[in-house]
Amino acid sequence: MTVKNVMSVDLEDWFCVYNLSRFIPYADWDKCESRVEQNTLRLLGLFRERRVEATFFVLGWVADRFPDLVKEVERQGHEVATHGYSHRLLTFMQPEEFRVDLQRSLEALAKATSQEVRGFRAPSFSVTRKTLWAADILKESGIRYDSSVFPVRFHPEYGIADAELGPYQLTEGLTELPMGVAEVLGRRVPCCGGGYFRLYPYAVTRWLMRRCNEQRRPVMFYLHPWETDPEQPRVEGLSWSKRFRHYNNLTKTQGRIERLLDDFSFTSARKLLAERMIPSPDTVP
Repeated sequence: MTVKNVMSVDLEDWFCVYNLSRFIPYADWDKCESRVEQNTLRLLGLFRERRVEATFFVLGWVADRFPDLVKEVERQGHEVATHGYSHRLLTFMQPEEFRVDLQRSLEALAKATSQEVRGFRAPSFSVTRKTLWAADILKESGIRYDSSVFPVRFHPEYGIADAELGPYQLTEGLTELPMGVAEVLGRRVPCCGGGYFRLYPYAVTRWLMRRCNEQRRPVMFYLHPWETDPEQPRVEGLSWSKRFRHYNNLTKTQGRIERLLDDFSFTSARKLLAERMIPSPDTVP
């Protein structure tokens, strides 16, 4: 039986990225050229052509400004989940601040979609050992699954090194769908999309994902709409590493996505939860 992976999109604009926050603070977002509509519609077209249902983790700030875009995501049959409101990392928030940010995002999505939002992804995967307090707030807010845990140890800003690689219960009533990681010679190697997808040669991503699927383990894959947009504005003053991480191989992303959709089977998080008999967002009390 073919293993179905999860295709997910962190629906945010190019200037919302944490790597750019020093140069484009949240207060200046409305001053920036928005490109999120055209870039998201491009992804929707690719998914429609290949009949892929995806999960869109929508930033509340974007939903407030582009509700018709969120409606279009829903109209085309995709799941709408939340990415928080302000793209502020949980690492920099107190619990009550997070509660307010999450609730604001849910209110924005409620205006733009008829779906009951059951999924959450933290900005920059900032559910870590230090921020596991967020689990109770997520449950209290009606969230039934999280997709924020990165089961690696090498990254300075995210990761839970010994987290399980497949879906599991983060806490009672809250399922975790961790980001896709393959084990190679005792090491955990990300194969989940984003900058890793642009950094690796496509053949490496394909090999790592096949390795996961051979172990009957789905890969949680993610993209940002801006990653298909090589014409986006360039920010001056970035360090070499941040410039590389943000702009590397933008011209190749769309072609790689097309190959990926041809090589693997994908579905949404809500369907994966139902099909794998993991407590689903609609059945957990």
